Amino acid sequence: MNDIALVTGAAGALGGEVARALHARGDVLALVDSAAHRERLDQLAASLGGACVLAGDIASPALWADAMPRIERELGGPLAVAALIAGTWRGGKRLHEEPDDATWRTMLGANLETVYRTLRAVLPPMVARKRGAIVVIGSRAAVTPASSAGAAAYAASKAATVALAQAVAAEVREQGVRINAVLPSTLDTPANRAAIPSANPDRWVSLGSAAAVIAFLLSDDARDVSGAALPVYGLS
Repeated sequence: MNDIALVTGAAGALGGEVARALHARGDVLALVDSAAHRERLDQLAASLGGACVLAGDIASPALWADAMPRIERELGGPLAVAALIAGTWRGGKRLHEEPDDATWRTMLGANLETVYRTLRAVLPPMVARKRGAIVVIGSRAAVTPASSAGAAAYAASKAATVALAQAVAAEVREQGVRINAVLPSTLDTPANRAAIPSANPDRWVSLGSAAAVIAFLLSDDARDVSGAALPVYGLS
């Protein structure tokens, strides 16, 4: 396929798996994550035989002002596809028990603002070329928010992220750019296994399965799919 592909949150478990899936089909990669994860980004890039590595605040316009021309310069062309994996989870308290606004701000920043800023950066050149595909990571919590009691800020941020993706998908579909969201339930990651040791991870969504769904939505095989919010629930 040999597209130029962007993966945000590439240092994480799902982001890394998506990067490997896109590399395996021949895409050339730009890997983005926070500066704190620069070492993991470099290790991933090395394992893939090289990539454009960008480390910094994904919610910052300054990062993208530097990133877009650098990606085109280093990889030899404009972005064709983007997987917006960056995000996080925080919960454990009921909303009225939160001592301050830190969780709310963190969830909106990590889950919604990163998507907003990335879309603002990658969409203009895609629309100008009349070609592009983007996948945004939502959550089952976006459509079943009652299941996220104790993590209301997370559910709200993911619901807003999916709404943003679907609204913008309608804005750019006629210009040849597709945007879809996937809604995973619990992913089988080392962090989740450590956090929920009593659970049966066989019922969770495997990283390979989630990455394959994302890669499909970013492929020409999904050229007629845009504005979808696709459940990826496994058996959980």
